[in-house]
Amino acid sequence: MELVLEWGMVLEPKALAEQIARIAILDEPLRRRLYFFVSGIGHEVSRDQAAKALRISRALVAFHLDKLVEGGLLEATYRRISGKSGPGAGRPAKLYRVSQQQLALSLPERRYELAAQLLLQAVARVPREGIHEALHQVAFGWGHRLGSEARARARPAITSERLFKEATEVLSQCGFEPQWDARGHVALQNCPFEALATEHRDVVCRMNLALMEGLLDGLGLDATSAKLDPQPGMCCVILGLDPGQRPTNRRPRSG
Repeated sequence: MELVLEWGMVLEPKALAEQIARIAILDEPLRRRLYFFVSGIGHEVSRDQAAKALRISRALVAFHLDKLVEGGLLEATYRRISGKSGPGAGRPAKLYRVSQQQLALSLPERRYELAAQLLLQAVARVPREGIHEALHQVAFGWGHRLGSEARARARPAITSERLFKEATEVLSQCGFEPQWDARGHVALQNCPFEALATEHRDVVCRMNLALMEGLLDGLGLDATSAKLDPQPGMCCVILGLDPGQRPTNRRPRSG
């Protein structure tokens, strides 16, 4: 039997027990729903917001959110959300966001990240130009296949809006957690390869960019482009409409 929540680090017995305990916190159905709600919304969440979204009492929401904080799955901060300050502004609200701490559990033990680290270290010893070109071709090709499959699912009513929805669904399935940001871009709230990017950021970011470019090309989203825009705690790539473009219905491509 193999259970993998995030391919990653090698665990000593004590650390393994701690990881199992954290994962066990999610066994409670309501707690699990809350965790997925906070992780999926892409920004800090208040108790009132979570209670309204899940249609349960604020007291019950507070209890389960704090349990998730105790287990290290969420982080809590305090901030006034009214926009006011000074006397009469009210008490700061307790806000929750997903912790940056990774969950890693594999039974029996697998060391996928170790293999990836060794491969990346080997890549670093090869002339950069050739490696970057090969990586771009492979990642672009992989993304293009994902995009072509998503475009096929969108038939027969192919529109820009439908294709964009397919793109975000693919990215969600790959663990990138796409969310619209204030600038009108689709920001990727999570890098599924963060453990590797920490030591090999240039290679991993180039790979992510080529993957996104291939995905958009396979989908046929010509008015949308991927570009590097590194932000702390996020994937280095964002997706945005090209200047002057807006998603509109258009005639399907052949094939």
